[in-house]
Amino acid sequence: MKAFIIAVFSLLVLFSCAEKSTKSGQTGKNQFGEKISSKGAITYDQLLVQLSKSDKVTAKVKGRVSAVCQAKGCWMTIVSDDASKPSMFVKFKDYGFFMPKDISGKQVIMQGEAYYQTTSVEELKHYAEDEGLTKEAIASITQPKKELKFMASGVILLDK
Repeated sequence: MKAFIIAVFSLLVLFSCAEKSTKSGQTGKNQFGEKISSKGAITYDQLLVQLSKSDKVTAKVKGRVSAVCQAKGCWMTIVSDDASKPSMFVKFKDYGFFMPKDISGKQVIMQGEAYYQTTSVEELKHYAEDEGLTKEAIASITQPKKELKFMASGVILLDK
């Protein structure tokens, strides 16, 4: 009986640890969310060209991270090397995975859908808090913003 209780307890510990490790959505060393490959990825600038012809684009995109949610890693911002081009706000499908909080400046490949959406003032302020902006910067947000967004189902972190 004692051996049975120890075995059941060991299994419970094992399963709780396994659940905890997949909660972040990390599916491999540098893979998050759905497992994807880099094959067929387009650059962020190429995505912007495709979006000039369509409201939504499903694609695999390579880009540079400029910011990550500092609360949980639940969103990130992608930018072009050309500072005149807009940034893209990236969220993760079904809130199913998070990214490391220290990847600003790193390259990623993401699979998902790009689209334009208006973000409310309340949501913009929430994201500004997540990013760790000052109270003054947060208070200066007074208008909703139409922005480029991306719902990623999987992400590869390229230079960790």
